Amino acid sequence: PPLLAAQPRRSAPAPPRRFRGKMAEHLFEDIFHVTRIDPDGKKFDRVNRIEARSEQLEMYMQLDIATDVYPMHMGDKFTMVLAPTLNLDGTPDTGYYTQAGRKTLADKYDYVMHGKLYKISEDNSSKDKGPTKVEIYASFGGLLMLLKGDPSSAANLELDQKLFLLIRKV
Repeated sequence: PPLLAAQPRRSAPAPPRRFRGKMAEHLFEDIFHVTRIDPDGKKFDRVNRIEARSEQLEMYMQLDIATDVYPMHMGDKFTMVLAPTLNLDGTPDTGYYTQAGRKTLADKYDYVMHGKLYKISEDNSSKDKGPTKVEIYASFGGLLMLLKGDPSSAANLELDQKLFLLIRKV
């Protein structure tokens, strides 16, 4: 009988690529401290507008929060993430809710909103003529967010981009 080593080797077909090992990307992530609540007065019964400053990227944020669902208080510290999808493997979101029972990025957070980035602008109003800051505006079903700071911190964000905002207190 012929030796097995003399036969040409056939390699097994490669398994199909399905984003193996790829994790959902975060477009933005930082830890914030609530510095003010409703700075311009209370406008709605069940919504507070919080002002917060981030620890690492020195960003300023105004965010409308549904307080009957997720109360926020002065001094609260929380992680805020902006992500294009809730799928852990990074696959795009279909836009439809399914009760498939699989784990998503939302399982790691307490408060999640889906919305659209509707405006990106430069803020040149600083009196000390310091570095230009970028202003990012998003709407989450009418709850608004303003994120302001270094343009490099918002480099992954694009106009008309759909995104998820996820929050977890730390």
